[in-house]
Amino acid sequence: MYELKEPATLASPALLVYRELVEDNIQKMIAMAGGPERLMPHVKTHKMAQVVQMQLKQGITRFKCATFAEAQMLAESGAADVLLAYQLNSPTAEAFAELTVRFPKTRFASLVDNEASANLLNNLFEDLRQSRKPIGFAREQGGSKAEVYIDVDNGMHRTGIAPEKALALSRYIQALPFVHLRGLHVYDGHIRQPDLALRTAECNEAFAPVAALAAEIGDVEIVAGGSPTFPIHLQRPGVTCSPGTCLLWDEGYGSSLAEQAFTPAALLLTRVISKPQAGHVTLDLGHKAVSAENPITKRVFFHSLGEYEVVSQSEEHLVVKTPQSDQLQVGDILYGTPWHVCPTVALYNEALVISNGVHAATWPIARGRKILSTRLSTR
Repeated sequence: MYELKEPATLASPALLVYRELVEDNIQKMIAMAGGPERLMPHVKTHKMAQVVQMQLKQGITRFKCATFAEAQMLAESGAADVLLAYQLNSPTAEAFAELTVRFPKTRFASLVDNEASANLLNNLFEDLRQSRKPIGFAREQGGSKAEVYIDVDNGMHRTGIAPEKALALSRYIQALPFVHLRGLHVYDGHIRQPDLALRTAECNEAFAPVAALAAEIGDVEIVAGGSPTFPIHLQRPGVTCSPGTCLLWDEGYGSSLAEQAFTPAALLLTRVISKPQAGHVTLDLGHKAVSAENPITKRVFFHSLGEYEVVSQSEEHLVVKTPQSDQLQVGDILYGTPWHVCPTVALYNEALVISNGVHAATWPIARGRKILSTRLSTR
């Protein structure tokens, strides 16, 4: 299913993305949700405009992202609604305001979990209103308003405000003249139990105070979860789900989320470049080619090798001990499935798109953290 018909001309290491498998994963995601309306998929996994366009054709119009490169890519791709799910400070808040001016056909929102961030956005959008710059979707609120979701911490303790403190923050935001509260955002990435029943129980317990908070605030959207809790939040009427990894999938989720039938759609092409000693081969798949934040046993998987051991990895090299070393020759190709595909994709400027076994296209990846030039002043 993954081997290429003509790999000789492709330099390694390379990120391969299999177009038909991505399409299949999109369709599976929509089928799980019962339709595209429940979905706000995260693009941080793939970062590719062409994948967004594939989703748009299937009726998905709302997306979540983490960087300005991703947000701009989404707007340029024609996304109707973009949630920049990241905490903004200066100068990123100014750049966010400029995005709303540059792309008035896209409805932008961001996250807040404190009064200072809300005040910063309020001041910036007051400046926009006074400058009479057009803010597309903000007009429906009677002027230029920053649209925000309160980031609620329901157990991950990475960002967000505790549910019991969020009601007061919601009232504070609702009183600001240039900020519009759209809803609550809750990412429960700490909930990853392989057993679905245990994962469901943990997710439900963590979500209960969020549901209570939403009922107190009234008339707000809840955007919840990632891929591990995607099938759980789908059972909650009205909750918008934002899975991301499922579009490309990887070994980490594939080996732990048995109830989800997604297929790995991104692999790494690597070559044998040396045979330094008996029983060992060295591949051109170092830290710069596959995400290295996990232990060495959980970075990349070679299913065609059967039994093997990753001995070491450095910037440009991966040394593997394998009984198949005698059969492998310098120049031979292996296909590896990344354990964590999201930061692996972020190591590449482009993906080689495979269709029907051949290299059919090359897609740019919206990586990096360059932001728009800012021209707005803060108070």
